[in-house]
Amino acid sequence: MLYRSTIQLLRFHFSFFLMPVYWFALSQTVNINIAHAIIIFIILHLLVYPASNGYNSYMDKDTGSIGGIEVPQQPTRQLLYASIYLDITALLASYFISIYFFTGIFLYILVSRAYSYRGIRLKKYPVTGYLTVVLFQGGLVYLLVMHGCSDNKGLEISYIAIIAACLLIGGFYPLTQIYQHKQDKDDGVITISSKLGYKGTFMFTAIIYFLAMGSLGIYLTSVLELQSFIIIQIFFIPILVNFILWYKKVIKNTAAANYKNTMQMSLLASICSNAAFITLFIIEKN
Repeated sequence: MLYRSTIQLLRFHFSFFLMPVYWFALSQTVNINIAHAIIIFIILHLLVYPASNGYNSYMDKDTGSIGGIEVPQQPTRQLLYASIYLDITALLASYFISIYFFTGIFLYILVSRAYSYRGIRLKKYPVTGYLTVVLFQGGLVYLLVMHGCSDNKGLEISYIAIIAACLLIGGFYPLTQIYQHKQDKDDGVITISSKLGYKGTFMFTAIIYFLAMGSLGIYLTSVLELQSFIIIQIFFIPILVNFILWYKKVIKNTAAANYKNTMQMSLLASICSNAAFITLFIIEKN
């Protein structure tokens, strides 16, 4: 029987925040293997991401708010076993997609463990930790989804699109850390957000998102999808408005950089991003 703490700390709902990369990649896949696309969705969002969340929580043993959970329960040994079970299941399922997909998922799991494991702890280094998340949750996942969901299992994938996927994750990630500066410091972790400070985090995010939109524009224009790029901009307007309003609040009072406002921004960004790329997918496949 699974403990309530195990279910909570696997944070299945947090996969929604990482889902836009999947839909972006799927929208750009020409000949989709529907069965494999469904399996890959399950592998990423119901197995790999929750396992990574669980292992991270087992290592951190957070007492303060974490992404998607305001009051986390304390992990037990069962959480570690559950994360291992999910990883093994993900690898077994990945083997039936392709050997390249299996290798990519295996690499993702290894790096996510190195990110959290106390003996290595990549997350405690601001630049290394940031680049790890950007490259693997963004670039690698985009590459794996396009490869795994395609009928021919090709590897000819646009570098600009991969860069755009990295930047989309890279713009979002520092904001998720902005309320945890003290908690992370107490745990010996220096995040990119704590290094930049409150104002610096917003400025950095704005620059990365600008580069992300520029990369998307270059890529979509190159494949004659300018209309799709315009549609994405429309969906991103609420994100921009909320971002500016929140920034003004934080400038007046840094207490506004709290868990509630962070989750509100994260949820809005995820809803709009998912909606944008799902719409892009529907347009491309009709």
